[in-house]
Amino acid sequence: MGNTNRRYIHRALEDSILNASKQFPIIVVTGPHQTGKTTLLKHLFPHLPFHTLDDPVKRKLAIEDPALFLENAKPPCIIDEVQYAPELFPHFKMYVDKHREETGRFFLSGSQLFPLMQRLSESLAGRVALFELLGIALKEYPVPSPPTSPPTLQDLFQRIFTGSYPDPLIHGVDRAVFFRSYLQTYLERDLRQISDIRDLVIFQNFLELLAARTGSLLNLSEISKILGISQPTASRWLSILETSRIVYLLRPYFKNIEKRVVKTPKLYFTDTGFAAFLLRYPDVETTASGPHNGALFENLLVSEYLKEKLHGQGLFELYFYRDNHGNEIDLVIDHGYRLDLREIKLVKTLKPTHYATLERLAFLFNNPTLGIISLYDDQILLSRKVRNIPWWGIHPILMPTQ
Repeated sequence: MGNTNRRYIHRALEDSILNASKQFPIIVVTGPHQTGKTTLLKHLFPHLPFHTLDDPVKRKLAIEDPALFLENAKPPCIIDEVQYAPELFPHFKMYVDKHREETGRFFLSGSQLFPLMQRLSESLAGRVALFELLGIALKEYPVPSPPTSPPTLQDLFQRIFTGSYPDPLIHGVDRAVFFRSYLQTYLERDLRQISDIRDLVIFQNFLELLAARTGSLLNLSEISKILGISQPTASRWLSILETSRIVYLLRPYFKNIEKRVVKTPKLYFTDTGFAAFLLRYPDVETTASGPHNGALFENLLVSEYLKEKLHGQGLFELYFYRDNHGNEIDLVIDHGYRLDLREIKLVKTLKPTHYATLERLAFLFNNPTLGIISLYDDQILLSRKVRNIPWWGIHPILMPTQ
């Protein structure tokens, strides 16, 4: 195929990384595989020497003689897949301690799957700027691109089906081939390195059961019974998936609320394309009309808010609200100084019943903004308090609705 499709999409993290490179000696970009971490660093710092520890020769040297590896690396430099050589970490610290005035010396990228990244930031507290990159956000690559008119339902589900990884979304890589390879690489290489998961088939079934429950309250005991595994095993597997940002657990909001609220998180995938792949949807049309269409739509929006938090360095927290009577608000966005309540509905014709829960529960929160994210194309007031937000118009994502 050549490089004809390898165009660069600007990422929201660019300015934050450039600013950090002038203040910190070490910049770390983590996140799932294939989200564009290496591409981003190479784009921002095209003239720096580049070393990847995917290269077995360089990896062997980094592990066996980390001091010599760093001497050869000639900082400032980019080191990719750094998690494969934790032996380098004490040497980063020694280098930084020796060159205290220098900034922008090491640009490291690697999978967050490994707790090593956390160890790096702890041992180098105050010397490391840590960033996390997920797939491409709607803000970074709108639907359709360029946006000439409001997107259709087909446009929406094309994005949900394709997902946000650069290869299938931007570079024309066959989606099914990409996700098959992604699953195999993730299971075979990464999981075997960090866990004693012996039966990868059962683990893949675990992933598929999670995909079927996207947007739902997480019930691990039910899943572990279906698979015939213990609940602690299911919890450990889930923890691995959450740490590696394959899945995202949205926690319930119960700050200052006295009514009984559920304490169970809701489960989402950070990439809707991967979720649709695990659900075995063969095409966009089946995805749009299938039983998971509303859940995948909700998943897309939740993952967009998560990307805004991580890529935009947002100072807010994401929650949902649900009480033991079944009353639910899909998203509670807590900025500290204000709360935004959002319902997510896969509907074009809006009715008062779609936002009745928002109006009814608003009193529980401190003067929140109320909004419903839907397929309707205009941002209009639906009542004195509730505004409609078109799904493709959530950016600027954090503007108050009143």
